[in-house]
Amino acid sequence: MDINPKEYVATLIERSRKAQIAIADYTQEQVDKLLTAVVWNIVKDGPAQEISKMAVEESRMGNYEGKYNKLMAKSKGVIRDMIGKKSVGVIEIDEEKKIMKIAKPVGIIGALVPCTNPEATPTVKVAHALKGKNAIILSPHPRTKKTNTFIVNIMRETLKRYGAPEDLVIAIEEPTMDISNELMKQCDLILATGGAGLVKSAYSSGTPAYGVGAGNAVVVVDETADLKDAAHKIMLSKTFDFATSCSAENALVIQKDVYDDFIEALKAEGGYLTKAEEKEKLQKTLWVDGHLNSKIVAQSPQTIADIAGVELSEDRKFMMVEESRIGADYPFSGEKLSVVVTLYKYDQFKEAVNKVNEITKYQGMGHSCGIHSFNEEHIMELALKTKVSRMNIRQGQALANTGNWFNGMPFTTSLGCGTWGGNVASENITWKHLINVTWVSRYFEPVVPTDEELFGSVMNDH
Repeated sequence: MDINPKEYVATLIERSRKAQIAIADYTQEQVDKLLTAVVWNIVKDGPAQEISKMAVEESRMGNYEGKYNKLMAKSKGVIRDMIGKKSVGVIEIDEEKKIMKIAKPVGIIGALVPCTNPEATPTVKVAHALKGKNAIILSPHPRTKKTNTFIVNIMRETLKRYGAPEDLVIAIEEPTMDISNELMKQCDLILATGGAGLVKSAYSSGTPAYGVGAGNAVVVVDETADLKDAAHKIMLSKTFDFATSCSAENALVIQKDVYDDFIEALKAEGGYLTKAEEKEKLQKTLWVDGHLNSKIVAQSPQTIADIAGVELSEDRKFMMVEESRIGADYPFSGEKLSVVVTLYKYDQFKEAVNKVNEITKYQGMGHSCGIHSFNEEHIMELALKTKVSRMNIRQGQALANTGNWFNGMPFTTSLGCGTWGGNVASENITWKHLINVTWVSRYFEPVVPTDEELFGSVMNDH
C-alpha cells in the first residue's frame, strides 16, 4: 500500500503534539523520574544485551562488545550529566542584573538515526528530548529500522507504565527518504546525526537544525609522549566497535625521532604496517569510484584484508598505512570509518600543527584533534592554532569526544563542529540545545558607566 509521506508525517506530528501538550504541567521531578525510567529500561540486563546483539546483526557493522559498551556509557552518562540540572520552569535568577530565565519546550523533535550507532543514538536523543518536556520522532536508517523500533517500543511501554503519553516517543517503522524529508519539514527542531548529505538536507528543510560535521580526527604524538600508553589508547579507540565512530583516529602525526619506536609500540598493540603494494590494494578496496566503499565500513581488519587480497593474521587488530601527502589524490588522508589509520612524520612541532590543519581542511574541519604529549607548550600551540571544536590530551579520541567517565566532555552522540564544519554549534549537543529560554527582566535604577570607564585605555592614545 502506497503511503503519502506528507499525510503520514502530519499524522505522527499530530500525535506527538497531543502527547507533548499533555505533559506541559509536569514538574522537574516528574520529568527527571520519567526520563530516568525510560533509560533504565533500555540499559538494564536483558534489553541491553538484546539491543546490542540486534544492532550488530541488523547493521552488519561493528561488534557486540562495542555496541554494548557504547550503549552503557552514553546512556548512563547522559543521566549522570542531567542529575540536578534545571530544565523546567525557572532555571536561573541573576539578582544583580534582575534577570530570570524560564525554560520551555522546543516542541517536537525530528531525530535522524544513523545505521552506525542504532543502539546509543536513539537512547541518548530521547533522554535529551524528554529533559526539556519535548516529544520526539525517530527516523532511523532503513538498514537498522528493527533495532530502532525495538528500542522505541520498550520506551513506549515505560511511558505508559508511568502514566505518561506513549506518543512522546514515536518510531518511523518503515523509513524512506521522502518520509525523513517530510519529518524535517514538519517538526519543530531537527537533530541530524549522519552523513553530509543528510545534514545538508536538514539544513535546507526550512526547520531549525543541529547537524554534525564530517569526522577525520588527527592525533599528534610528540617526542615527550609515553609511547606505550599512547599506542594502547589509540588501539582501544581505533578498534572500538570496528571504528563506527567518526571520532576514531584517522591519522597519526608522529615526531620523526620517535616514529620508528612508536610504530613498534603500535605493532605490539595489534597494528599491522602495510607494504607499498598492499597499500595500493587497500586503497582500491577502501574507495570505489572516489567514494568510501560501504562494504568495508566498520568491519574487522581480517574482513577488509580479505576483500583487498592482503594476508593478515588473526591477531592483528588494525591496519596502518604510511603517507606523506594530503588531499583528494591521497585518499588515506581522509576519513575511513574503518580500522585503518594513516601515519605521517614531522620534524618541528610547527609542521605537526600545519599537518593537522591541512588534513582537517581536506576533510573534518571543526571536528576534533588530539595529542599525546607532556609538553604544555605543544599542547597549547595545537589547541590555539587548530580549527577544531574539541581536542583531547592523552586520551583515545573516539572514547573521549562524546564524553566518558575519565573526562569532562558532555555525554552525547551528536558533535557540533562549529562554522568550520558547517554547523551552528561547536559544542557536544545535549538537552541544553533542546529548550527555548524566556528572559524576564525587571527594572532597576540606571547604571551608566562614564567615558573614562569605557574608553580610558585608549582616550589618550593620540
